Amino acid sequence: MSNALNPAALPAPKLPLKTIEVRKGIVARGLTPLLSAAILIAALWQLRYLDVRGVIAMVPRSPLFWLLFAAGYLALPASEWLIYRRLWTLPPRGFLALLRKRISNEIIAGYSGELYFYAWARRHASLVGTPFGAIKDVSILSAVVANVCTLALAAVSWQSLVALNLGTDAKVMIVSAASIALPSVVALVMRKRLFTLPRDELGRIAVIHLLRIVTTTVFAAALWAVALPAAPLAWWLVLATLRLLVSRLPLLPNKDIVFAGLVAFTVGQASNVAAMLTMIAALWLVTHLLLGAALTAVELLNPEHNQ
Repeated sequence: MSNALNPAALPAPKLPLKTIEVRKGIVARGLTPLLSAAILIAALWQLRYLDVRGVIAMVPRSPLFWLLFAAGYLALPASEWLIYRRLWTLPPRGFLALLRKRISNEIIAGYSGELYFYAWARRHASLVGTPFGAIKDVSILSAVVANVCTLALAAVSWQSLVALNLGTDAKVMIVSAASIALPSVVALVMRKRLFTLPRDELGRIAVIHLLRIVTTTVFAAALWAVALPAAPLAWWLVLATLRLLVSRLPLLPNKDIVFAGLVAFTVGQASNVAAMLTMIAALWLVTHLLLGAALTAVELLNPEHNQ
């Protein structure tokens, strides 16, 4: 079959960006192991507060639960790998770096993972254009799309949110919604000065972020439904909205724990919903800690693999 009729034989489209040469100095070589050590120390430090046996005893034994849990956990690094694979021809092991990026954001502080991934990418990826600018663009677009999804879901579940009686009135909730929308509006208005990637590439990245947020929200609701099938559908809409709202809080680690605490405060500690979310939040944390400790320990014990 000729190349004209065989799409697989056609050359892949090239981005209008130039490959840059990265100088691997002392700082570049030392920053990634230093951040990896921070992830490992944070993981071991937080692990001492967790009743791992108690969490395991509460976990449903359904295979569907674990399938949804794994899919929801891996959705974020998988979507980012698709983004950076096109931008920088990211190698397969870049998926593990993006997984460590997520873990760092969860157990250390928000956006600490971006610093780790930037240091890793400068050493291992075929960088094009401005690497820090690309990471910035991807992060900003993720926030903008998440804000839009949060507002859309809040509009859908508005009546259920009002019924919760969160101790505030409609005016305060409208102001809060506006505070979420304002950064996104500013980002769109200043897009020519704020973003460095081409417009077509920004659109593609935004679509990937949207699909990821929709997918993870559906997976989370399905996970809750498997763990507590007796709860009505309205509860899952409200919980999904609250979860997205908590995810928009900057520089906050362990957001799933915060989310579970917010639900417990809202519906009461004795609620089956609160107990279920506390269990899942603890399970997320255990996964962050164990994976973070394992991945960074391997990286620190095999420094020659990272040269």
